[in-house]
Amino acid sequence: MAGESREAISSEELAVWRMLQRAQVRITRALEADLLVQHDLPLASYDVLMQLSESPDRRLRMNDLADRVLLSRSGLTRLIDRLQRDGLVEREACPSDARGLYAVLTGDGAVRLAEATPTFLRGVRAQFLDVLDAGELRQCAAMLNKLFPDQAPDQALDQDWRGPVETRPPAGA
Repeated sequence: MAGESREAISSEELAVWRMLQRAQVRITRALEADLLVQHDLPLASYDVLMQLSESPDRRLRMNDLADRVLLSRSGLTRLIDRLQRDGLVEREACPSDARGLYAVLTGDGAVRLAEATPTFLRGVRAQFLDVLDAGELRQCAAMLNKLFPDQAPDQALDQDWRGPVETRPPAGA
């Protein structure tokens, strides 16, 4: 648009941005509600347990875990405190860095994750995957990859979109 500054956003552009925000919030709230009702497990806690289960030795440094779950360091510390009180994670000192700490998935945490995962996957399918056809999902993935070109595409993008959604069972579960 001639004469318009790059900072200006059209009403259509703003509408798309707001739809993206609403979609993310709506889906997240639905997943959270299902996990809380069926497993008394907030979505952020589920995410922490999943990230730990997918990591070598079921452990991650706290800083790395905070980056993966999109929480501030202090927010993650409070969440790990609750998960530790519930016996789902432990903290371990980092042998190579006296100031570093690992969050480690416990056996009880792996069991809780295994119980909650079918609920989570059903929610993702119902709230997102089943709403879009295979072509729309590929298009969505392509658009999201454009937003984050520095990140490697998820391995799931190479699989058939309509195949069963599965996760690797937590190690030791």
